[in-house]
Parts: sequence; structure tokens; C-alpha cells
Amino acid sequence: MEKQRYRKGAHTTLDLKYHCVWKTKYGYPVLRGEVSLGAKRIVHEIAKEKGLTIISGNVRANHIHILISAPS
Repeated sequence: MEKQRYRKGAHTTLDLKYHCVWKTKYGYPVLRGEVSLGAKRIVHEIAKEKGLTIISGNVRANHIHILISAPS
């Protein structure tokens, strides 16, 4: 089953995507091990709660990248 690329409303057709980056204060490399897994879990929980679709994501030692698709 193929996933729809565009979201359709009563009078709209759209494809909203947001690229978000969170960086640690002063660039300290604290997002490792359990902290990294916890941050990933929290991001997934918030996305599910808000009705967002995570397209891709990446947790590095000092920042988090995430590409999400959102409703209007």
C-alpha cells in the first residue's frame, strides 16, 4: 500500500515539512548513551501526541536533526 505524498483537506492540498535542529548549550557533547535514547523517545512521543509524522531523524553528540511532516 503506497503512502500518500500530499495531505488533502476540504479546500486544500499540501505537503508541509519542517527541518528542526536542537543544539546543546555551548555545543557540549552530552547526547550519548541513555541520554540519546531518552531524547529520541521523547521526540517520538511528542510527534505522536501532536499528530506529526517523522520522516527522518538523527541524534548526534551535540545536536538533534529531525525532518517532520505536519498537518496544516
